[in-house]
Amino acid sequence: MTNEKNKLLLIDGSSVAFRAFFALYNQLDRFKAPNGLHTNAIYGFHLMLNNLMERIQPSHVLVAFDAGKTTFRTEMYADYKGGRAKTPDEFREQMPFIKEMLEKLGIQHYELVNYEADDIIGTLDKMAEAPGTNFDVTIVTGDKDMIQLTDSNTTVEISKKGVAEFEAWTPAYLMEQMQLTPEQFIDLKALMGDNSDNYPGITKVGEKTALKLLHEWGSIDGLYENVDKLKASKMKENIIADKEQAYLARTLATINTASPIEIGLDDISYDGPDSNEALVKFYDEMGFRQLKEQFLSNNGEAIKELEVDYQVIDSEPQVKPDDFFYIETLEDNYHKADILAFAWGNDKEVFVSKNLEVLKAFPFPENTYDFKKNKVLLSREGIELAPAQFDSMLAKYLLSTTEDNKISTIAELYNVGKLAKDEEVYGKGAKQAVPSDEILFQHIARKLHVLAASKPALIKSLEENDQYHLLTDIELPLADVLAKMEIAGIAVKADTLKAIGEENEARLSKLTREIYDLAGEEFNLNSPKQLGVILFEKLELPAGKKTKTGYSTAVDVLEGLAGQYEIVAKILEYRQIAKIQSTYVQGLMPQIMADGKIHTRYVQDLTQTGRLSSVDPNLQNIPVRLEEGRKIRQAFVPSPGSVLLSSDYSQIELRVLAHISQDEHLIEAFRHGADIHTSTAMRVFDIANAEDVTANDRRNAKAVNFGVVYGISDFGLANNLGISRKAAKEYIETYFERYPGIKAYMENIVREAHDKGYVETMSHRRRKLPDINARNFSVRSFAERTAINSPIQGSAADILKIAMINLDKALSNSDLKAKMLLQVHDEIILDVPKEELDEVKSLVKSTMEEAMKLDLPLKVDENTGLTWYEAK
Repeated sequence: MTNEKNKLLLIDGSSVAFRAFFALYNQLDRFKAPNGLHTNAIYGFHLMLNNLMERIQPSHVLVAFDAGKTTFRTEMYADYKGGRAKTPDEFREQMPFIKEMLEKLGIQHYELVNYEADDIIGTLDKMAEAPGTNFDVTIVTGDKDMIQLTDSNTTVEISKKGVAEFEAWTPAYLMEQMQLTPEQFIDLKALMGDNSDNYPGITKVGEKTALKLLHEWGSIDGLYENVDKLKASKMKENIIADKEQAYLARTLATINTASPIEIGLDDISYDGPDSNEALVKFYDEMGFRQLKEQFLSNNGEAIKELEVDYQVIDSEPQVKPDDFFYIETLEDNYHKADILAFAWGNDKEVFVSKNLEVLKAFPFPENTYDFKKNKVLLSREGIELAPAQFDSMLAKYLLSTTEDNKISTIAELYNVGKLAKDEEVYGKGAKQAVPSDEILFQHIARKLHVLAASKPALIKSLEENDQYHLLTDIELPLADVLAKMEIAGIAVKADTLKAIGEENEARLSKLTREIYDLAGEEFNLNSPKQLGVILFEKLELPAGKKTKTGYSTAVDVLEGLAGQYEIVAKILEYRQIAKIQSTYVQGLMPQIMADGKIHTRYVQDLTQTGRLSSVDPNLQNIPVRLEEGRKIRQAFVPSPGSVLLSSDYSQIELRVLAHISQDEHLIEAFRHGADIHTSTAMRVFDIANAEDVTANDRRNAKAVNFGVVYGISDFGLANNLGISRKAAKEYIETYFERYPGIKAYMENIVREAHDKGYVETMSHRRRKLPDINARNFSVRSFAERTAINSPIQGSAADILKIAMINLDKALSNSDLKAKMLLQVHDEIILDVPKEELDEVKSLVKSTMEEAMKLDLPLKVDENTGLTWYEAK
């Protein structure tokens, strides 16, 4: 029989979790799970556990939690713990996951109605001291109350700083620090009270005085037995007057070591996690990459860097149709990037090469990563790449938009193995460089292996979500269409941009002089600090908010003053033109390539809604509300003998709303070809005849149409329309009354989002909403507005994508030379030979309007011109 003691670890879960939360509070935004859940308390708690488990090596563990605010102590003293600040929502939302984490770690947790964690811990501590037991006990808490439990077998560790620094209290340490015994420590609390738990002791007695009294009289009983011996003083009066209060405080401070718990020491033995797989899954859900790697490493299952054998091929490649193919570049902009190397093969064998001659007769397989990039790169080598059957990047994007779609992320999410990130291989910024062939080949061979190994899991998840058709019928065909558009590019006249730039410079020079005259002096117009001094000190304009660096000169502040002060109006005009000049005139010039065209890149795997974005340069963001911005489009021209055709969906999002909400009034208005904003004005503002609707009525109705649909508040609508909140509230209420189908849709989609955690478009494109059930009202409200908007905006994006795919097929089947050049939100811009214009206009209109069958017609507006400016 061994005399080795068991080791019992008892943790005050509520207290330690709170300490963990604030230990990493400054990194609150950094610690978020892929689904948006805050995780700083969960992660910090785990780090504390790691420290304790490694150091103590317990045989038995329990984490005790408070069951609620009501306990036997609140029955004695109603204000017990009543002064505490409201628990942060970001902390409250993590508590259930801390308990789930403990379960996955194989650690028992327990709570008892009407009792606190202290009482559970105190009771188990006494059980461990019973005859026949053989335990050393360590209690971990953030609260000094538990020091009363320390004895020859029990150490109380108080969390001091961060997640790994504790102060160990034993009877000897307590005597050294305070010259008290554990029993006297309870009387210390009785005399001085406890601000944290919100109960008073004796008036005006703090820790210093309480210690002095206990050193002199031994206990609270000793004090009151000898109270007559105290010198007459205000303190003596307080001691006498507060006797009942002091004894109540002692009762409240005393931990109940005989609470009616229904667990014993045998129930809390620790044998490690019940399921390694469940714990790893939890780490993945929380985004705890390092904890996962550490756990697997400790269990001999470390995520090792993938080791992939490969062969270097310089001629006659052997390729199977169902192999994968991957091209590596150093730059993101593949219109300018060089091909570093490429790989092909499967999860059993991988081949690599950097010999571009090998590509000339390459039988490209059907699987790849970023097909669009590959097609553009290979077109520069004179190689025509046929459409792919599978694209891992697009598959991963459809499954989740909450993290990036890099191959290293796919490797991690689908447990293929650990793959180094590109910046670890190539460096970043000025230090970026191509490594040796050995390192380069190994890196892309590993990537190829990840792509092949993860395909079955990606397809399975897509099929489970009813999304596989999104990949095969929309995203993959669209990638081919977009690649053709990017390769074609659009012609841009540098001379026109230069002339616009000269006009802008002259305008900026004139505005600068006028502003200086109005200010009465010259200053740096681009310095917010100097501008604030001129406007709000020298000219004494009414100042808005003031920042640490001076007065705010933000757009919203200046716009509020522009109508009354000429100098402010001119400053806003100066800023607008300066922005156009730097971003669009000077910014576009270097983007014109040797062929006289700009070749933008469409990012297909970025937005949450499925919309495309444009980069290098962004051609979707050229300003159109200001004439100076619209003029930029004068530089964009068709090929010789052609015109530009702009085909734009009319009010597509409102039409989608009408269809998915099934609101009969909105549907009928669209079916009859009514102006939707005029129709809305008539219904909401009780106007009988369309001819009586004023321009202002229509403007207000338009704001209500778009604002209400996207969850605008009465406050927001009031600001937009310059009306009272009361009037705005009445507009919204009337709108919902007159369009009941829209109100029902909004209520139903929000309810569905709360239940599922995501919403879907008509094509089953998903958008996850991690904050939809957040306790914080503002966060939850934003998620609810997103739930309303996403199916509308996402379905409109899907319709446009389908239209582009169908249009590409129609143009090809008709042997027409017209080609798509640009996509800008709801608009497609085509280059059309003049002799094909009538036929192409008809074809584009019918194709776009028939892209998806709705319960109302889709409508396309068309314009043509010799510049993009004219076509719009």
